Amino acid sequence: MTSDSSRPMAPFGTLLGVAPGNVPVYSSDYDSADDNELPNRHAYRSYVDGIFMGYKWQCVEFARRWLYLNKGYIFDDVAMAYDIFRLTSARLIADESRLPLKSFRNGSLRHPEVGALLIWNEGGEFEVTGHVAIVTKVLPDRLYLVEQNVGHQVWKEGQDYSRVLDARISEDGGYWLRCSYGDASVMGWVIQTDNDLHAENIEPENPALFDLQIRHVPNKGQASRAWLNVANPAEEAFVDMMGGHKLASRQEDDYKYMVMTETAERELKRATNELHALFMHATDYVLQNDDLLSSFNIPPALWPKIHQSWDNRRNQMITGRFDFSLSAQGIKVYEYNCDSASCYMEAGIIQEKWAKHYGATEGEGSATELVDELIEAWKNSDVKGVIHIMQDTDLEENYHALFMKRTMEKAGLNCKVIKGVSSLRWDKDGDVVDEDGVKIRWVWKTWAWETALDQIRAECDDDEQRLRDYQTDVLRSEAPRLVDVLLRKDVMVYEPLWTLIPSNKAILPVLWMLFPDHPYLLESSFELSDELKTNGYVSKPIAGRCGFNISMYDGEDALMEETTGRFSHQDQIFQALWKLPDIEGYRSQACTFSVAGHYAGSCLRVDPTLVITKDSDLMTLRVIENDDLIDNK
Repeated sequence: MTSDSSRPMAPFGTLLGVAPGNVPVYSSDYDSADDNELPNRHAYRSYVDGIFMGYKWQCVEFARRWLYLNKGYIFDDVAMAYDIFRLTSARLIADESRLPLKSFRNGSLRHPEVGALLIWNEGGEFEVTGHVAIVTKVLPDRLYLVEQNVGHQVWKEGQDYSRVLDARISEDGGYWLRCSYGDASVMGWVIQTDNDLHAENIEPENPALFDLQIRHVPNKGQASRAWLNVANPAEEAFVDMMGGHKLASRQEDDYKYMVMTETAERELKRATNELHALFMHATDYVLQNDDLLSSFNIPPALWPKIHQSWDNRRNQMITGRFDFSLSAQGIKVYEYNCDSASCYMEAGIIQEKWAKHYGATEGEGSATELVDELIEAWKNSDVKGVIHIMQDTDLEENYHALFMKRTMEKAGLNCKVIKGVSSLRWDKDGDVVDEDGVKIRWVWKTWAWETALDQIRAECDDDEQRLRDYQTDVLRSEAPRLVDVLLRKDVMVYEPLWTLIPSNKAILPVLWMLFPDHPYLLESSFELSDELKTNGYVSKPIAGRCGFNISMYDGEDALMEETTGRFSHQDQIFQALWKLPDIEGYRSQACTFSVAGHYAGSCLRVDPTLVITKDSDLMTLRVIENDDLIDNK
């Protein structure tokens, strides 16, 4: 049984009806969409209270929106609707905590209930993507549901459902549904509950699908020809930094790239979205516990400012990057770089240009939508007026800043680049201005927050009382410093001050405490335990960056690898040893990008050593079909 399909199709965005719980349902007849109102795919993004729901007006968007408005939680982003069946938790928006989800196959002894997510397999009517709907009424012989992207007719007066499915209870008490489309099948339903009686045991994917493989392109002399557009300032800056038109520093790598499967990419997306939520939950937990916060080596004078920043956190984080180990042994996260993440330009532009120039046509790029996601994030930011890009004079920061300037301008923002701080001055109002006298109110920075904190520590000479009494918004007689800009009350900074917390390695033991044995996490501790010694461990400075001052020990406490740097004086955390996979002599780290808190692409960094550092290379990463990797083994 269906709603009346004989009624005329309503244009895209038309209100079809209102579902129980007072949630509108809209037409998603894409053929009727107005190109002027919706000029590109990003115009289709749907937000409620600044929270990304999905794409207008797809089935996933409606399901997330209904849950948020009626239950206060949403499920994580998924690649396909049928992936919802494999989710194990949802995110409560109020405090970023996790709520358990259980999945039940069609015919389960646990019947669906109001508010449950009804999931379809891929195929037939729901080819490729599958489908999701919200259950609104359950009867022995039929089930009522609401959905989007199925049928585009306005509901009859008084109707509060999209479709009705025939149901039957079997002799053993199982609840069976028949889809109203003969070529589609209901997979089952997902319920927010911690009761796993009759729930599915979600089987893991074939481990072999998570292995990376190296590929070679024919040498036709491509390396001798220019392939980046030096008329573009960002690409010119990249060429200057690399010393030529190349992605890798080693000549022998000029004709190599790596591939991962579609399944691996889907799992990386799931891991990125879920871990972002976990890191946010841990951040909130730390900010509610001064004893924990004191472990982060952040001057107490800044604690109130961090709290203020966190309280206003929505849509303020633009960029972040997770560092993963990806292999048949599993997916493990090492850390979250959400203060001053790098590699965006390499992933979003350079590797695609490399693939085109060198003839790597296999599969698709791993970050083809990254630039568009950044543009959309900036469109949805709170920026009003000029946004200043503040960078050091480092060559890498130069092209990174110019790349981000390009995305801001495409988002319609007015932006200016400031190199260093020597051109800054105070104006008569006590504000910091640039060399043209423009007040600095909005900032995106390549500087790490720790650089500003080091200025405070140096000025106070580690005197605890002076740190507690330190004021950051006071007009000074000398020229403005970095800290005088980034910590002023009337300056909004991306990435915001609270990103100091999830970027700090001290968050890793907190995560392990809150989510012990989580499949994506590695055991981490503030103290070196006997168990870590027995199994091998890594020592990391809590506020370190760029792979500096990392020490790796095997199960006999013997030093395997270490890096030097400027963070040796910092307190350490200890993380379980989990070595990067060796792909034909390349230790390979998968990195995923989060934009406004959700997955936006991935890249691959490689090194002959066990530790990825600032100087490690990026190798082009392509996404291929599962069979193409298995057949090549």
